[in-house]
Amino acid sequence: MKQCAVLSFSERGGRLAQQIAESMAGEWEVSCVQPRGDLSEKAGMLFGSCDALIFVGACGIAVRAIAPYVVSKTCDPAVIVIDERGQHAISLLSGHIGGANELTKYIAAAIGADPVITTATDVNERFSVDAWAAKQGLMIDSMDLAKAFSAEILKRDLPLCSELTIEGKLPKGIVLGQSGDLGASVSCKTKDPFRNTLHLIPKCLHLGIGCRRGTPAEQIQSLVKKTLADHGIDVRAVKQIASIDVKADEEGLLAFARELGVPTVFYSAEDLQRLQGDFSASAFVQTQVGVDNVCERSAVMSAGKDAQLIIRKTAADGVTVAVALENRRLTFE
Repeated sequence: MKQCAVLSFSERGGRLAQQIAESMAGEWEVSCVQPRGDLSEKAGMLFGSCDALIFVGACGIAVRAIAPYVVSKTCDPAVIVIDERGQHAISLLSGHIGGANELTKYIAAAIGADPVITTATDVNERFSVDAWAAKQGLMIDSMDLAKAFSAEILKRDLPLCSELTIEGKLPKGIVLGQSGDLGASVSCKTKDPFRNTLHLIPKCLHLGIGCRRGTPAEQIQSLVKKTLADHGIDVRAVKQIASIDVKADEEGLLAFARELGVPTVFYSAEDLQRLQGDFSASAFVQTQVGVDNVCERSAVMSAGKDAQLIIRKTAADGVTVAVALENRRLTFE
C-alpha cells in the first residue's frame, strides 16, 4: 500500500489533516504528523520513505522543508500543499510521474477545495505522456525525449503507436500513427517507429526457464539476453520468471532473477501438465520432472489468461527459455 504523511502546524490544520487522512483510507496508509524541532530534518526522513507528502499550511513552509531533498521527477514523491482552511489544494511537486496532480484533484473533491494545477499540458488540456505512463505502469526510456514530447505536444498533435490494446477515447494532442519525426511507442520491442521515438516499455513479458541442476547465473543470463536480442525485445519488459517447483532452490536461477530485479514463481509438474495449449513436448523431460515441457508451460502459466507464447523453447548449454506476453490492456480515461 502506498505511504503518505500529512504534516500540519496548528490545531485547525490538525483537524483538516485528519479529514484528509480519512478521505484517503483504503488506498493509502496515511500518518498525520505535527512536527516538532527541525522541520527540514523530519521532512527529509518522510521524503525518502513516503509516496506522497501533504503539507497543511503555507507553500513557503513546504518549499523550505523539502528543498534540500529534491532530486528528480522520476523519483521524488508527490508533494501537495493545502491551506489550513481547506480552500486551495496545490500540486507542488511530481505532478505527473509522482501522481501529485491526480491526488490533488482527489483530495480537493473530498474536502471541497479548489485544485490548483500548474503543469503546462494539464492547463492546456493536452495529453501528458509522463502522467499517463506512470498510471499505466509504463517505463519511460528517456526523460529527455519525454520532455521534448511534452513541449512539442503543446504546439501540435503527436503520434502514438502501441502493440498493446488501448481502450478509451484518445486525449487531445494524440493521434494514432507509426511514422513521423517524433512520437511515442508502447512496445516490448527495441525498434524505432519514429525518427525520434519515446519508448514506453510495459512490464508484461514472462520468462519460463528450465536448467540443469547447478547451472550458474551467467549461463542463464547469456541465453536469455541472446534470445531477447535476437527477437528485438527489451529486457526491461520482463515482469516475472517462472519455472517448475523442483527449481525453487536453484541458486543460479534465483541469482539471475535478483540481478534482473524481477520476482520468481514456481509451479508443480501436475499444474504445468494440466495447462492447455500447443507446447513443445520432450519425453526425456517428462521422465525427469514429470511434465513434457517446463519453459513454455511455466511462461504461459505465469502470464495468465489469454497469454500469448511469443518465443518458443530455445535451448543452449543446459538452459531452456521461452517467453509469453500477458494479455494486457491500456486505458485512456
